[in-house]
Amino acid sequence: MSHSPILAPSLLAGDHAALGDSAAVVPAHGLKWLHLDIMDGHFVPNLTFGPEIVAALRRRPELVETFFDTHLMLDEPHRYIEAFANAGSNLISVHIEPDYDHRATLAKIRELGCQNGIVLNPDTPTTAVQTLLPWVDLVLVMTVQPGFGGQSFREDTLDKMATLHRWREENGYGYRLEVDGGVDLTTGPKCRAQGVDTFVAGTAFFKAADRPAFAEAVEQW
Repeated sequence: MSHSPILAPSLLAGDHAALGDSAAVVPAHGLKWLHLDIMDGHFVPNLTFGPEIVAALRRRPELVETFFDTHLMLDEPHRYIEAFANAGSNLISVHIEPDYDHRATLAKIRELGCQNGIVLNPDTPTTAVQTLLPWVDLVLVMTVQPGFGGQSFREDTLDKMATLHRWREENGYGYRLEVDGGVDLTTGPKCRAQGVDTFVAGTAFFKAADRPAFAEAVEQW
């Protein structure tokens, strides 16, 4: 199943002293998705923000209609999904690597009225999520080790994207296939060629000299 390409700028690369203003740039450029990286300092070696910030962003008039693509990089994501759902997330993605009940957590996310997603780190095999694919709305392949923005894209993750796209086609699954990490005008088309349809771009978008041109390029992939 193919989907049209979506650009989801990552707020991680925005101005953290003015998160609301950075987030508002996204709908100002006609973009529908905003990617929110939630880090706990345990699963990844960095801290970002929590559900209160997400709720504050949702209250901004410019962001009322924006799709909040919330990526939980947490040791115990199952403990926080209700808080992020109540804060206004539209989609909540959780990592496969920590030890918790993945399927029950994905089901709970849907019960809370959100779409769900499962995430793989660069060194995690695709087989780790294979049995969960019938019950997810999105699969996110990390192309860098999560924790910090501005890292270089790992070419060895392209095969994983191709495999997940092939499984989607063979089984008629409807999930979107997303990538995050080092996505720019060079690496993005490589991902698109492997079946990716949802592109998280932080540095490449927020630091772009011409953001509208960048967004338009992604729509043409």
